Amino acid sequence: MGEARGGRHALLFIFITMLIDNIGLGIVIPVMPKLIVSLIGGTLGEAAPYGGWLFDAYAAMQFLFAPAIGNLSDRFGRRPVLILALVALGIDYMITGFAPTIAWLFVGRLLSGAAGGTYSTVNAYVADISPPEKRAANFGLIGAAFGLGFIIGPLLGGVLGQFGPRVPFFVAGGLAFANALYGYFVLAESLPKENRRPFALARANPVGAVVALSRFPLLIALFAVFVLIQFAHDANPAVWTYYVMAKFHWNTLQVAYSLVAVGALGVIVSAALTGYIVAWIGETAAIYVGLTLGAAGFAGIALASEGWMVYAWMPLMMFMALASPALSAIASQHVGPDEQGELQGALASLGSLSSLLAIPLMSYLFAWFTSDAAPINFPGAPFVASALFMLAAAGVFARTRPAPALSPAE
Repeated sequence: MGEARGGRHALLFIFITMLIDNIGLGIVIPVMPKLIVSLIGGTLGEAAPYGGWLFDAYAAMQFLFAPAIGNLSDRFGRRPVLILALVALGIDYMITGFAPTIAWLFVGRLLSGAAGGTYSTVNAYVADISPPEKRAANFGLIGAAFGLGFIIGPLLGGVLGQFGPRVPFFVAGGLAFANALYGYFVLAESLPKENRRPFALARANPVGAVVALSRFPLLIALFAVFVLIQFAHDANPAVWTYYVMAKFHWNTLQVAYSLVAVGALGVIVSAALTGYIVAWIGETAAIYVGLTLGAAGFAGIALASEGWMVYAWMPLMMFMALASPALSAIASQHVGPDEQGELQGALASLGSLSSLLAIPLMSYLFAWFTSDAAPINFPGAPFVASALFMLAAAGVFARTRPAPALSPAE
């Protein structure tokens, strides 16, 4: 099973799909607060909780529905599920752009989360069209699209937001519809009919998906590693802005520059380095490198005493982007071709659940260690926690006992 089935158009479409998906997520960051303020008639402080609840609504629905989306792609193929997910994403942005009340923002977020975005099906497609030795590199390409989207998205949102807080949503919706149309005409199906299996409701939920895959003991350990990495990663969206503003007194432009730097480094590691490093030292060693360097980077940022030191430690932190593609590659080799969607759906669901728990945890750590009740004032506490989570992930991975990977025929 090689890349020939999908051809160049396949990987290009997958890259563009993830790029547009994450541009759409990033494009709304600069304007969502103003849109919420305009709908509730309140202040930025009053709008902030709504922003958090909107995030939780999306993550909760993705947690619940991602396994179902993955299982549907195992039943009907990746192509129709991908195209329908993009259409749902475009509808979500249009609903948000036209939203007359705050309730309609939640309708849009719930729809987008229920559709599962495109993550699980995209990763299943990559597993379908990639030979085992290229899976880590191709999963890294998806990670690069993720990082690049979060560079372009906020910048584009800031520019378009000058014409009104609703304009970026319409642009994001148009991009999603255009990508769905592109996929309809050029995307080949990656899952042959003989490798499809019936849709089973018992497996199409977070618990059922994990239980169904638990017959592969290695996957349970890998799931734990994914969860720990997600907990570590979520210090960035949870407290990055608050941390650098509180400790280094950065303004919003300085914060934006730092986020662009994080995104750019993530793209470099995912797109330019992952394939070479995995080919050089193998997937297992790449995971250890990513986890240990990531832990060192988080610790360095937590202990930085000057703003420039944050930039010095960023490259090490972003080497954590090595770990997830290599883990995905290992996991995908231990399930059959008719279970790739289920596997990726389970991973997406666990990632959403982890974020639901991790972001409040990291926010609480920051609030506690910057409050008068704390024994010391230490705003970097969430990043120390991230370093510990990365080391814990390395420890769990060290205890795994990889079984022989399944052949494509299995």
